[in-house]
Amino acid sequence: MIRPLADKAALRREMLARRAALDGAEVARASLAAAARVRELDRWSAAAEVLAYWPTKNEIDTRPLVAELWGRGARVLLPRCRQGEPGLADLACVVCEADLVPGAFSLLEPGPGCALASDAAPDLVLVPGLAFDRKGRRLGFGGGYYDRILARPGMDGALVVGLAHTFQLLPELPADPWDRPVDVLCADGETLWFK
Repeated sequence: MIRPLADKAALRREMLARRAALDGAEVARASLAAAARVRELDRWSAAAEVLAYWPTKNEIDTRPLVAELWGRGARVLLPRCRQGEPGLADLACVVCEADLVPGAFSLLEPGPGCALASDAAPDLVLVPGLAFDRKGRRLGFGGGYYDRILARPGMDGALVVGLAHTFQLLPELPADPWDRPVDVLCADGETLWFK
């Protein structure tokens, strides 16, 4: 059953609480399993440019994947929220963890010394979410950051990969017209293709 759009806030609270209740061992296990599924994607081994996210609050941990990309010389992009412009983020090149500084919402993001990537055209985009459904729809925090990023020129050819704990996969989510579904979901328990 589709929840009414008004229930998005309640669903966000519910999914945040469930994720916050995970212990460190469970997050580590799920992250290793989801990362292994990402590595099985054909695009992963050939990706020269990847837009990733830095994990927070028990999200699937992307740090081993990012370290692998750095190790093979791929260009790694991370979002940096624009101060005073809610919902907008720039993409910046990050070459090591030391490039990250505390930013908006207490997230680590590229520091001021990181070059902006106005020419971004990633092969792969790793996307977090609070929930996903079996049609590839994603529920985020509601700021629209990723919807705006994924609508930019240069993103058309990217494979958009959602990362999730298995409990975050729901039968169906409410959607808005501007929501861009993910192409594939790599959860710790399964990989689902939508494209």
